[in-house]
Amino acid sequence: MINENLTMLCDFYEFTMSGGYLHGGLNTRNTYFDVFFRTVPDKGGFAIAAGLEQVVGYIRQLRFDDGDIEFLRSKRLFNKSFLDYLKTFRFTGDIFAVAEGTPIFPNEPIMIVRAPAIEAQLIETFALLALNHQSLIATKANRIVRAAQGRAVFEFGSRRAQGADGAVTGARAAFIGGCAGTSCTLADELYGVPAGGTMAHSWVQMFDSEYDAFRTYCELYPDNTTLLVDTYNTLKSGVPNAIKAFKDTGITSGSIRLDSGDISYLSKAARKLLDKAGLHDCKIVASNSLDEYLIRELIMQDAKIDVFGVGERLITAKSDPVFGGVYKLTAIEDESGRILPKIKVSENTSKITNPHFKKLYRFFDKESGKAIADEMCVYDEVIDDSVPHTIFDPDATWKKTTLSNFSVKELLVPIFKNGELVYDLPGIEQIKSYCAEQVDLLWDEVKRFENPHTYYVDLSQKLWDIKWQLLRDSI
Repeated sequence: MINENLTMLCDFYEFTMSGGYLHGGLNTRNTYFDVFFRTVPDKGGFAIAAGLEQVVGYIRQLRFDDGDIEFLRSKRLFNKSFLDYLKTFRFTGDIFAVAEGTPIFPNEPIMIVRAPAIEAQLIETFALLALNHQSLIATKANRIVRAAQGRAVFEFGSRRAQGADGAVTGARAAFIGGCAGTSCTLADELYGVPAGGTMAHSWVQMFDSEYDAFRTYCELYPDNTTLLVDTYNTLKSGVPNAIKAFKDTGITSGSIRLDSGDISYLSKAARKLLDKAGLHDCKIVASNSLDEYLIRELIMQDAKIDVFGVGERLITAKSDPVFGGVYKLTAIEDESGRILPKIKVSENTSKITNPHFKKLYRFFDKESGKAIADEMCVYDEVIDDSVPHTIFDPDATWKKTTLSNFSVKELLVPIFKNGELVYDLPGIEQIKSYCAEQVDLLWDEVKRFENPHTYYVDLSQKLWDIKWQLLRDSI
């Protein structure tokens, strides 16, 4: 999967447009495209960026083999010069992106592509696919992990994922978002996401008795034993047989898993039975169609759960399963290399784009360390945190705040330069730790599940003036 050539995973109109660019002599014109999203899933206050590593891998392998060229030739749409061009195709442009694990907000660029027109167009589909999918799952995972209030959450959703890649990269994204591990073995082999598991009901049913099933498992895996106790009757047989199996094999720190019934009630009753037997270190794992809201309710009910296994509602982001990232042209270079800003205008004002080649800054309050706001600037602007800086409420430009005691960080970092990778890809554990650190820098009000505080994403005065002029010129 990780080495698969996915060059042809591309919307067909990218080829028809690219053929037209070559025919019209526009193929050498440098273009600027922003990747951004418009709304946070589940009406949350922020999202989590993920998927950059897969975009990098895709671009580094991007080339058309003989079979690809022959397939395109068979469509009888493309001329010989375009097919010859594709034979030697390589990405030669620049890419800037926010680091994976960064909290991100609507309408700000999370990736900028500067490349000749054809190159920029041909990477659009995969870039959106990777960033949309993994950012969606990382965002959902982070909500679920925050709901668990320090209890471990494992991603258990492979069998309900949207295809093989959805299971593997979804597990990766869930780990970035804060999950402790996954049930997906391939995600561990490919990406280092810790894989683990318990047992299925079929294991218990294969034996003559529940106790025999439990004891055999304890003997096989004494250092990693979790017994599924709801195959027959959780409290009358399941937990008592688990206790007996633990005692008979000398295991004092195993786990039991509850996968059906009233999880809150069963966990409390099971905890009493375990403690009465002296198994105070035995953990209780809960699964069965959980999400952030059910987990929050279980904790509010004082359920005695130590670990949550979350499947389909995480791996498919079932409550809001589309991230909605888009890829929009924001500027082109003329023959002299001058950058000309471009804007998409719509009667739907939410679809009006922010033009130009941009930088993205994040402001932090020096006293609390918390993030205050983000600001999009023109590429040649530099923010000096040694002098006061004014930011505007993006929904009401007459409201403004002047910051004085702040620090500032540029979020978009170089990934590719002239087609060469210039970014050191961090390991998965490093990305996960970075994500947790950055989410902790957000105010609790931004992290609320219901009616979160709106985090400000502003335009610099220079960028606002350029946008307003383009809008006036379009009338």
